Amino acid sequence: MSFLIENRCDNWNDFFASRKEMLKKIDDELSARSKKEVIFPQKESIFKAFQLTNPQEISVVILGQDPYHGENEAMGLSFSVPQNVKIPPSLRNIGKELASDLGITLQNGDLTNWAKQNVLLLNSILTVAKDTPASHSKIGWSNFTDDVISYLSEIPKPKVFVLWGNFAQSKKSLINQNLHKIIESVHPSPLSASRGFFGSKPFSQINEFLRTTGQKEIDWQN
Repeated sequence: MSFLIENRCDNWNDFFASRKEMLKKIDDELSARSKKEVIFPQKESIFKAFQLTNPQEISVVILGQDPYHGENEAMGLSFSVPQNVKIPPSLRNIGKELASDLGITLQNGDLTNWAKQNVLLLNSILTVAKDTPASHSKIGWSNFTDDVISYLSEIPKPKVFVLWGNFAQSKKSLINQNLHKIIESVHPSPLSASRGFFGSKPFSQINEFLRTTGQKEIDWQN
């Protein structure tokens, strides 16, 4: 059973092709694990963040850690859940900050509309076992997504990299800060949001950078 090979990411073909062996090892591991655990997201959604974007056009990268591990939550986009799923606490806090920053209210938890505007909603780890956070942190995903960040950093179009929390901020060295803007704060988790996420105004900062670099601003309404 192949988890990854059937996923088409046409705009990323060159990048994926150059990492075929890396992905084959991950695919083999997922296939073995699938015999004893339920894996999220569904295999056709593992690369959804890539399927909805073109690396040459990406203007914003919002980096998460690993997918939601509850039933029906993970959908292949960091922080996002399907429309009919209850909004998780971190995303609820993102919505609170969006409302405070720009007066925009999230209609639901599905952030697909952001992705369609060249926002890469990237988890560092792209799969997880049901009810077991960080369970796939050692199967090679971080090396793959570190390559994604480095690859995007080398594309000369200025971007905003949004790094919420210590884990995301550990990727800062992969980013050319002379070209790109980094926005960082504590994680929007309820455990930390009140210590600097609330009031950080990331969404208006992103749009200001895009405006000053001659790019289209993001419509954050979903």
